Order: sequence, then structure tokens, then C-alpha cells
Amino acid sequence: MVFKTLPQDIVWRNGRIATMSTGSAAPYGLVENHDLIVRDKQIIAIVPTKDTEINDCQIIDVKGRLITPGLIDCHTHLVFGGDRAAEWEQRMNGVSYETISAQGGGINSTVRETRKMSEDALFCRAKPRLEALIREGVTAIEMKSGYGLDYENEEKQLKVAKRLAAEYPISVSSTLLSAHTVPEEYKGQSDQYIELICQKIMPELWKKGLFDAVDVFCESVGFSLKQSEKLFAAAQQLGIPVKGHVEQLSNLGGSELVARYHGLSVDHIEYLDLEGIRALKASGTVAVLLPGAFYFLRETKLPPIELLREHQVPMAVSTDFNPGTSPFASLRMIMNMAAVLFKLTPEEIWAGVTRHAAKALGREDTHGQLAPGFIANFVVWNAQEPVEMIYEQGSNPLYLRVYEGEITHRNP
Repeated sequence: MVFKTLPQDIVWRNGRIATMSTGSAAPYGLVENHDLIVRDKQIIAIVPTKDTEINDCQIIDVKGRLITPGLIDCHTHLVFGGDRAAEWEQRMNGVSYETISAQGGGINSTVRETRKMSEDALFCRAKPRLEALIREGVTAIEMKSGYGLDYENEEKQLKVAKRLAAEYPISVSSTLLSAHTVPEEYKGQSDQYIELICQKIMPELWKKGLFDAVDVFCESVGFSLKQSEKLFAAAQQLGIPVKGHVEQLSNLGGSELVARYHGLSVDHIEYLDLEGIRALKASGTVAVLLPGAFYFLRETKLPPIELLREHQVPMAVSTDFNPGTSPFASLRMIMNMAAVLFKLTPEEIWAGVTRHAAKALGREDTHGQLAPGFIANFVVWNAQEPVEMIYEQGSNPLYLRVYEGEITHRNP
């Protein structure tokens, strides 16, 4: 069947198109000798070039280059004040984490710095981090709060995320992570702090439209299973999607809890067990792998990759960009870590930063694939094969970055 273009269409021609489509049997959903046709910010067709009838529209010849969906970084803590470089140096010199915490280090040191900074200052600090990811081809990103830990400062972080979304050509999903740790003023009163989140912080910031999902650090050093469930139950009453930092340091059953609430994702999951995996499969929840934190903390307990494969649980891959455990504003480097450290295949990794990452954000119907009806977010690479972006680090093979149908970045 012939596809007839309209004058406002843009036809992307002579590309090797890795669609990452769920409906394709070819590796990476790869098709050749096809045109990718964009209209009004959306992909409207991917059809054989011989079947395209051109009617006065723009044609962009990419001359055999690879086209993939835009990368999606589905778990970041991008907005924060200060840094933890001095703490890291102490750790490299043999000082224990317990000692550093007793000296005022850890998450609460970032909380103190974040609270000190104005919204404008936080915005300026976040910009270069986001720009680095955009230059690599990231077209959608998640940003968490969790370094404010009170109403005013959690709101401040989320407002910065909104400003970044307004200023840059990138889709931003915001997540409320007030349940990141217990703030110093609530030391020994974690139940009262969870109550504050459930009764004030979450409902009032949700009413203001400042976030898209709610997260919790469910761990022995974070919040208990009971406290996490209280948070999820309150979120469910408001119609808020949930996700969880779970099974990073131990197995409390957090993944099963997230699955019970049909959560978007469970993240870290090094200690995830078979029961948790079965629960994720039944609920359709995404397992988000964070090899940057695994590397930076010198962890040895690997996530159960083989069991996740066996049960066909979708696996996303993300930077977990944050000051304490994964200070890496490079999703491509994390893709390499996922291959080397977690032994994911290149195709699994590409699915993890496209369609599975989109699902972890609840955007699987519009992002993460090149297919009719999807947003026209894609990257043209100076490359022939998808593995090249995972294999070689330090150079940037991005040729063109396209966001909502418009070219936003161009490299020689």
C-alpha cells in the first residue's frame, strides 16, 4: 500500500532504523530501506521507501546512519545541593560509612545543602547535569525529590524539575521521594515523619501537580514494610502511581509490596528473590537495574538477572544519578556497566533504556519505540550497529537528536 505524504510531513530516509518495537522479531526491531515519517510531533508511519509517495514535503537523508529511539533515563536524583566528593575521598582513604555518618555525612548532608540553596541556585546546579545527558541522546528522564524532606524544600526540588522541563527539549517525569530517609528533626520519630508525608507533603504537592509518582526507600536503614505500605495506601487513595527503592541491601519483601499496589517499578533489587519476581511478573512491574551504584559502592551481590529473564520481567537500566552512590551523568557509560557488570546482552540493554524505561515511567504507549502513534523522539547516530553505543566510551557518536520531531542537537 502506498503512503501519501502531506506537505507538512518530514521523511527521514536511508537510515537503519532500530525500532525497538515489541511487534518485531528482528534484533532491535531493525528495518532497512524504510522511511520514518513524522507529522505534528508524532511518528505516523514507517514504510518501505518504495511505497512512499512524496508530495512537497521535506526529506532528510541520513546516509545509512543508525536511527534509534531517544534514550530514557528512568531513575535519577538530578536536583540537589552540594556534593559528596569529600565523603567519597574519606571512603577511599579507608574511613567507614558509619564514621562518616556520625560526622554528619550521608544523605542528610545533601539535605542540609539542598535546604540552604534557593530554587534558582538548584536550577543552575542541575542544568549542566541535564545538558550532559541530553548531549548523549536522552530525550526523557525521571527526577526525584528526596533531598528536601520537608514541605517547603520538597516543593522547591519539584519546582526545579518543572523548570528544567520547561527550558529544555526533554520529557521530565517527577517523582516524590520524601520517604528517602528520616530528616534530622524527626530522628527517632520515623512514624510521625511518614504521617507528615501522607497527611501534608504528598496530598498538597499532588494537588499542585508537581509530581507523577511516589517512591520510598524500603530498607532496614530506610523505612519499614509497614511504613511503606502506609505510604502506598495513602497514595492509592489519591490515585498516585507508586514505585520503590527496594531489595538493595536486604530482602524485606518490598518488591512484593510494590507489585501488590501494581507499582510502576522496583529499583536496585540486588536481593530480590523468586517470590518477588513472580509478583512482579503478575503485576507487570518493571525491574530497574542501577549498575552505577553497584559499581561505585563496590557491591558484590548481583541482581537475579537469570531469574528475571526466565520469568520475562521487563528490565530497565538507568543512571541513578545522585551525589552519594552514582555520580554519573552518562547513560551510555551505565549501559556499558550493565553489560560488563550485570552481563546483560546489548539488545537487553537497549530495551532497558528505551521501551522498558518508558514502561517504568508509565509512558510505554508514547515513548521508547519507533512506531506509528509514538512521539517523534529519536537519535541518529554516526554508527551502523546499536552495540557501538555501548562498546566505545569517551567519544560521542550522536549525529542528530530529535525531540518531538524537531532537531535539537547536531554533531559534525
